[in-house]
Amino acid sequence: MTGQLDAWAALLIGLLGAGHCIAMCGGVAAAFSMAIPHEQRGLQWLYLLSYNGGRIISYALAGALVGGVFASLADLSLGKQGLGLLRILAGVMMILLGLYLARWWFGLLRLERLGNRLWRHIKPLAGRFVPFRHPLAALPFGMVWGWLPCGLVYSALTWSAVSGGAVQGALVMALFGLGTLPTLLALGGLAGPLRHWLNHAGFRRLSGILLICYGLFTLRQWFALLY
Repeated sequence: MTGQLDAWAALLIGLLGAGHCIAMCGGVAAAFSMAIPHEQRGLQWLYLLSYNGGRIISYALAGALVGGVFASLADLSLGKQGLGLLRILAGVMMILLGLYLARWWFGLLRLERLGNRLWRHIKPLAGRFVPFRHPLAALPFGMVWGWLPCGLVYSALTWSAVSGGAVQGALVMALFGLGTLPTLLALGGLAGPLRHWLNHAGFRRLSGILLICYGLFTLRQWFALLY
């Protein structure tokens, strides 16, 4: 049951974080489109799927790392109560993300700034793969951009931390990546009306409210188990 909740949480974050994806990745989408050779624009679907496949691979790797590390710590010292506290943290992060998506509170920007230090060293790697010569070249490009500092990703990683292991953590983040896929495909220029709808203020507020409710549900559930 717990694993299913983790999976649903990650998928929800990916699906409902559309407005944030558009704000964060709009520049990436523009650079990506320019990197596709003009004579291969008819293969845009393949390029987009390859890029997003690379991005999801990076998410899964991060999830495996976080899930494995925290599972090992739990075995050594944290115990059941420690994992419960981590799950409460995941619920809090879900609430903060909901406030952020609805544009009622912007504290998660501080987390993104912390990731910028590492990102400065990773970002130049993306330049090695452009301009693209074939669709598969977009896969490593997507893997690099999968490490872009993002409050959405950090929130999903908290669910990997409590998933119970490396495999479960990778699955949680892969589902998160799949949740973001419709938005990223829309950003790639394949669904202009969908992109407009996903960035609508009403959709952002509804998404924020749903995530806040899920976070409150998680807190209620785990406080009851701990106390």
